[in-house]
Amino acid sequence: MEQLSGLDGWFLAMETSTVYGHVGSVCVVDASVAPGVEPRLTLEHLTRFIESRLPLVPIFRRRLVTVPLGLDHPYWIDDPDFDIEFHIRELALPAPGNDRQLAEQVARLHARPLDRSRPLWELYLITGLPDGHAAIYSKIHHCAIDGVSGGDLLTAVLDISPGGRPMPEGEVFEGERPPDPPWLLGRSVVALARQPLQAFRVVADLARSIPGLANAIGPSLVQRLPGRDSEDLLPTPGLHAPGTPFNAPLSAHRRWAFTELPLAEVKRLRAGSDRTVNDVVMALCAGALRRWLELHDVLPPAPLVAAVPVSVRATDEKGALGNKVSMMLAPLPTNLSDPNERLETMHQAMRAAKEQHGAIPASLLADVTQFAMPALANQAWRLSARLRLMERVNPWNLFISNIPGPNVPLYYAGAKVLAYYPVSALLDGQGLNITVMSYCGNLYFGLVSCRQLVPDLDVMAGFLREELDELTAAAATPRGPALAVG
Repeated sequence: MEQLSGLDGWFLAMETSTVYGHVGSVCVVDASVAPGVEPRLTLEHLTRFIESRLPLVPIFRRRLVTVPLGLDHPYWIDDPDFDIEFHIRELALPAPGNDRQLAEQVARLHARPLDRSRPLWELYLITGLPDGHAAIYSKIHHCAIDGVSGGDLLTAVLDISPGGRPMPEGEVFEGERPPDPPWLLGRSVVALARQPLQAFRVVADLARSIPGLANAIGPSLVQRLPGRDSEDLLPTPGLHAPGTPFNAPLSAHRRWAFTELPLAEVKRLRAGSDRTVNDVVMALCAGALRRWLELHDVLPPAPLVAAVPVSVRATDEKGALGNKVSMMLAPLPTNLSDPNERLETMHQAMRAAKEQHGAIPASLLADVTQFAMPALANQAWRLSARLRLMERVNPWNLFISNIPGPNVPLYYAGAKVLAYYPVSALLDGQGLNITVMSYCGNLYFGLVSCRQLVPDLDVMAGFLREELDELTAAAATPRGPALAVG
């Protein structure tokens, strides 16, 4: 058996009736090219394909065993009652089938919690798209993967040729007998006895990290404004980001929107500078958010704050599942109207955020969450939701993630993958998430929101393309005065 870490367990504890801990993806494929399948990719073919890859993806056959009374983190066991046909399903879009219908169906599927009595994943073959295309929507609980381990899992499922790869002969899978509750209680008592020593080490790390933590949760930007002799401090969020319509309690329903942008156009915006692709992506998101907030007459005077997940997975941990992540906070220059200024300020902000984040131990988040008993952690999240604490404190406005992906064509069950869109998770009080995945020369944006808080999410997604066009046009104009961070 393998026990969940505290950080893995955190993604279980955060779940309420309106917050779900799973993440997902949508692969759009050319179903007509699947070898031996005429004329389209079928549910039977997809099921047999995933079944053949199960030895490469052991988490697909593992389910949770909880400790009585929630005294310790759950364990993974090989499910003795594993039924692959429960996990792989099919639905068809009504004719004529289009992107809007696909987005609506994915949003509805993503708003359904996973069954914790079974392995925590589901996969849907969605047919009815035009031009012989289909979509494969998959979701898996965040307690099992983070962005990097999710990519490793995808590597086990996708191939670099339509014919796939040689696979080992089928193995006999028997599963494991669930442990007895007294045994689980005994292990939890031993774990509790070790906590004082572990707590002392974590407190010592926290004490050494106080300066870095203070900077990380209070990012500030200094801008030299045109025509001004003095430096004006941009409004700093400190411990409280400005309010927006999507920083409010969530409903149980979701919206999902998606778009793609050419990676080459994004890279041109960093040519001749030390900007990164991620700097440009963050600037695109800042510009799209500004446009949407202006459209609804709710643009705050202070910059929004983005929480940016950061992988802390060591080289020797490659291929291991679970979560090895930290987080940094970065102000988004949504209060700046000039696109050139937004891009340069975003670059400076990300550089400062990385420096501040580097002052914090990589394992700090994992160490702190290790002490949260599941029973207490879940009740704490529910109490927080009832008291609307995240909305009142509002340390950040949204999550923005950028996950690097492969730059070669891939195949899913023999069908060529044409696009790969992320579908991420929300927290209560944080009703918007933007996740980006690069694949084969494009950036694929997946936006998730609460259906009530951002009903026109497709409009925000469209603003990303408009923002890229504006930044490209503005790049030819002379740059304004230099910006600095302080």
